[in-house]
Amino acid sequence: MKAMLDLPDFKPVFFAPFVSSVMQVEPEWIDYNGHLNVAYYHALFDRAFDEAIFLLGAGPDYAKNERRSYYAAEAHIRYLRELHASSHVRVTVQLLAYDLKRLHLFQQLYHAAEGWIAATLETIALHVDMDRGKAAPASNLIADRLADMRAAHGLLPIPEAAGRRVAMPSNR
Repeated sequence: MKAMLDLPDFKPVFFAPFVSSVMQVEPEWIDYNGHLNVAYYHALFDRAFDEAIFLLGAGPDYAKNERRSYYAAEAHIRYLRELHASSHVRVTVQLLAYDLKRLHLFQQLYHAAEGWIAATLETIALHVDMDRGKAAPASNLIADRLADMRAAHGLLPIPEAAGRRVAMPSNR
């Protein structure tokens, strides 16, 4: 039996931005500095990304059955505030741009109870043919859903931090 998200006539609603489920910082993710280790910020962002692409029809079943998936190609993370064990968080995902082979996303990690931003992540993801190990165009179904998602997210302003580069401040 096919899942509803796999059916061509199923049209998911894309909220702007996409908001993940609530997640909890696990105690074993805390480093010797007493706060969330940098690797686990990425884990939280990745979980939210998985929730968002599931709506596109590109979740685990797509990877297994179609042998295509989205792979991270580039990422820029900013750590803004510390998170501690048992903190509850949510992640927003905003689709800034896309084509049939790439997604440009901006994510923000929020403390779920207090509302402040702990980190941001800007990412380019590639749609990959897993058997060939190369970027490949997404299916028409995913392309249609990306267009719907971008239409909703296009109403949002581009985040101020999007497009930043990593560099040392100038001494001038």
